[in-house]
Amino acid sequence: MELLIVTGMSGAGKSQAANALEDMGYYCVDNIPPAIIPAFVDFSSRGGNLSKIAIVTDARGGDLFSDISDVLSNLKNNNVEYKILFLDSSDDVLIRRYKENRRKHPLSDKNNLSVSAAVIAEREMLKKIRSISDYVVDTSFISIAQLKAKLSDIFCINSGSVMKIQCKSFGFKYGVDTESDLVIDVRCLPNPFYIDELKTKTGLDSEVRQYVLSTKESKLFYEKLIAFIDSAVPLYIKEGKSQLVIATGCTGGKHRSVTFAELICKYLKEKGYEASAIHRDIYKS
Repeated sequence: MELLIVTGMSGAGKSQAANALEDMGYYCVDNIPPAIIPAFVDFSSRGGNLSKIAIVTDARGGDLFSDISDVLSNLKNNNVEYKILFLDSSDDVLIRRYKENRRKHPLSDKNNLSVSAAVIAEREMLKKIRSISDYVVDTSFISIAQLKAKLSDIFCINSGSVMKIQCKSFGFKYGVDTESDLVIDVRCLPNPFYIDELKTKTGLDSEVRQYVLSTKESKLFYEKLIAFIDSAVPLYIKEGKSQLVIATGCTGGKHRSVTFAELICKYLKEKGYEASAIHRDIYKS
């Protein structure tokens, strides 16, 4: 049986994630207190009909959620294998979402907190479980459709134990990517933005890629970066990570970062790794 624990910040998209996982064949159960998880897993394993289960548990459980660490430890001690998916988003986006939908944050009423204070308190509450999560997905800048595509890429059928590597580009002007395990700053390289015929193109265009790699400094940067990736990726695999996010950032997330995300992805695929490329800010103005 494949067990996935889904948790994360309130308002970050756990319900949408559960819907997407259900479409992928998971039996999804929402808002279960952690203490009930072992009994549900035992019941499911004896029933024999459920091969993939996703359990959503979070701050809505109030004080009951404080048991999460002990419950996860007990699952491991009983040789129950599981993965943790953590849905996150930036504080300002979460606060805006609550104001737009006029719903109450689960920590607001009991503790008499404002939305912003509740978000801060919840982030502190979830800090430990976020740090041990197998997958962290930041929904700050993505649509529901993009979230579904991302989860489909992570939890594809017959994924086995192969680590998935996501090569992501982003623009520093829109904020550092919070999902990243490795962040590569390529703002030191030639910027096509200042070339009239390249300004409106992206790193997906060959003319832009050629320009970014036109100097010997750029070529040396790429060689050194690949050498680092060659040494780092096996270590992450040895550590047992299920997903690795390598993010490259430039000013706007349209030219240099896209070029390098594509180059890294292509290189990793040629080396036999399961890699994909995603460009967070490529179409932003």
